[in-house]
Amino acid sequence: MSHTVNLGIVAHVDAGKTSLTERLLHTAGVIDRIGRVDHGDTQTDSLDLERQRGITIKSAVVSFTVDDVTVNLIDTPGHPDFIAEVERVLDVLDAAVLVVSAVEGVQAQTRVLARALHRLGIPTLVFVNKMDRPNARTDHELPTAHGVHFGSAMTGAGVAELVDGIRALAVEAADGPLSGTVFKIDRGRTGEKIAYVRMFTGTLKVRDRLPSGKVTGLEVFADGTCAKRTSVTAGQIAKVHGLDVRIGDHIGEPRESHRHFAPPTLETVVVPAVPAERGRVHAALTQLAEQDPLINLRNDLALSLYGEVQKEVIQATLATEFGVAVDFARTTTICVEQVVGTGSAAEFISENPYLATVGLRVSPGERNSFQLGVELGSMPSAFFTAVEEAVFATLEQGLYGWQVNGCVVTMTHSGYWARQSHAHGTFDKSMSSTAGDFRALTPLVLMAALRQAGTRVDEPVHTFQLEIPADLFGPVLSTLGKFGAVPLEIHDATGVIHGDIPAAQVHSLRQQLPSLTRGEGTLETAFSHHAPVTGPLPVRPRTGPDPLNRREYLLRVRR
Repeated sequence: MSHTVNLGIVAHVDAGKTSLTERLLHTAGVIDRIGRVDHGDTQTDSLDLERQRGITIKSAVVSFTVDDVTVNLIDTPGHPDFIAEVERVLDVLDAAVLVVSAVEGVQAQTRVLARALHRLGIPTLVFVNKMDRPNARTDHELPTAHGVHFGSAMTGAGVAELVDGIRALAVEAADGPLSGTVFKIDRGRTGEKIAYVRMFTGTLKVRDRLPSGKVTGLEVFADGTCAKRTSVTAGQIAKVHGLDVRIGDHIGEPRESHRHFAPPTLETVVVPAVPAERGRVHAALTQLAEQDPLINLRNDLALSLYGEVQKEVIQATLATEFGVAVDFARTTTICVEQVVGTGSAAEFISENPYLATVGLRVSPGERNSFQLGVELGSMPSAFFTAVEEAVFATLEQGLYGWQVNGCVVTMTHSGYWARQSHAHGTFDKSMSSTAGDFRALTPLVLMAALRQAGTRVDEPVHTFQLEIPADLFGPVLSTLGKFGAVPLEIHDATGVIHGDIPAAQVHSLRQQLPSLTRGEGTLETAFSHHAPVTGPLPVRPRTGPDPLNRREYLLRVRR
């Protein structure tokens, strides 16, 4: 059996993980010269935008061999705006190297990543980088999940010992049925979809037929390049051609996937510079959404975001890769709605334009769920499926237009007209219930029940750590109050303030921080929880037919 290790390199931005990737490739003999992020000539930062900005935007795979061990190394973004790329990679790792800067120490993203790796039980080596810097320190409080190494990606110090640690994490390929996970999507020169698949067990071959299509080509990562293969086996990472898949899809036997980080808390609307190019912009954004599903593209060109840098990258990508110019509406926070009471509603088959009876009761719960309060045999299973699907789709836009969370929906009434046929056996749709009747009627009933129960709008809140000069505590605390921030811990001796702040105010606080602290303040934030909105309730514009407006809905959603 072959020995492989699928290794993720993760870190806070600027800790030096891409530089460490270059050093590892050089040590393994894959490259003759070490590229530099600031020179834009590294192996894994291949996008023009990555080279221009000097940051990793997309995860990248490169492979090398150390003795008898094949290392598939996945370099991931460090900037928090691109945490979604890291999210997708964690599910396909055998082990990880968490890079920490010896100068800055453990930073906000370092903590977030360390917690996720620990929670998933992924064996992790810590590499404390930049030990060659004059102000480097070794007394940082470091995560422990298999060993800590000190060194420098620039000079190579400590890298040999790190490689030995990586070799020790290698595992044997497992036997079993075909099973793999899609963690990245690219497009080829002619627009064809290319899926990056981590194989866990089994063998995938060219010309294999899967539910998602026929495999027309396979490439594996080997010694810094991609090589065509007729098959790929357990432990390998492959580029698979010919499949119509999305990120997170499974090849063969499904595997459990996880949500490791908080979802985006910001959103904006893309505004085409040329209104007539709206269709082109939507098509381009649809392709970007294939590569990053968490942007959650809506029909009104609204996108979910982690931050302003992500918005700038989307704008540049649309211009350079798709030839369309866009601007953005003001960035706003993504709120959620929580059910606060119990409500019920029903529509009966003789009292609405659809050949269906649907009754629903809603109540608060830990998560969105659907359950039956009627007999399972009271109507065909396809009709129950249609109601359930419509329930979850409708909960994406609550009374105020936000996603409804924690709603238990119980079906209390059901009814249908059985299949009717004419004398010659032809199906009479006008007299027979279909799944479409239940799919169309459910939003009207569910929103009526929600209106009776009532919902509360909650906004995202971030936890923050602010380090400032000790003599500025007074004015800084006053300013924090203006931003709605609540200090929870104040450490005068170290100049550190911990607390909570509405996500909507983080960007403004960050902008004012240099002038507020003589350029000496540092701010770290991360999503913490949702809390009820104070003041006027924010309303999100609805997309599609509005089930809260019965007359308009019935005009738009005809049987």
